[in-house]
Amino acid sequence: MSSAPVLDAFSRILETRGLAEGLAFLNDRVPHRYTAVYRYAGLILKNVCLHDALGKRLPPFLSALPLNKSLAQFVRPGSPFRTDDSTRDPRLAGHAYDGILFSYHGTALVAPGGHSWGVLCHFDFTPVPLSDPDFEFLEAVAPMVADFAVDPHR
Repeated sequence: MSSAPVLDAFSRILETRGLAEGLAFLNDRVPHRYTAVYRYAGLILKNVCLHDALGKRLPPFLSALPLNKSLAQFVRPGSPFRTDDSTRDPRLAGHAYDGILFSYHGTALVAPGGHSWGVLCHFDFTPVPLSDPDFEFLEAVAPMVADFAVDPHR
């Protein structure tokens, strides 16, 4: 599990510098190009915030995605979804992003009322493994991200 000082540091960054800096902090800990928050909007997944390790702007095709074609469709509260390489993952054979989005590690964001609100994820267009401790950290910060993303003006 994640150490309390690192969780506290993340919480301070989120509270004082906002979601974009929080995602930058998370992304600096992993080898993935992207770290993002997406929210459910009916059958669409809408980007709330995205950090690109290369410092580029959000590509238009990542701003809104059909939920049934995204890997986020497999994320549920209490049931995250991980794949280091979608081309080698039998669960994704024939999926729309098989061979396009290779690496996806996502966990649910649950609104304070208890409903599924969206996902927090690391992803990349190349195969990228994520260690168990790094994934556990993503899961550990998800409630903080959810609280902040759902109501950033608390």
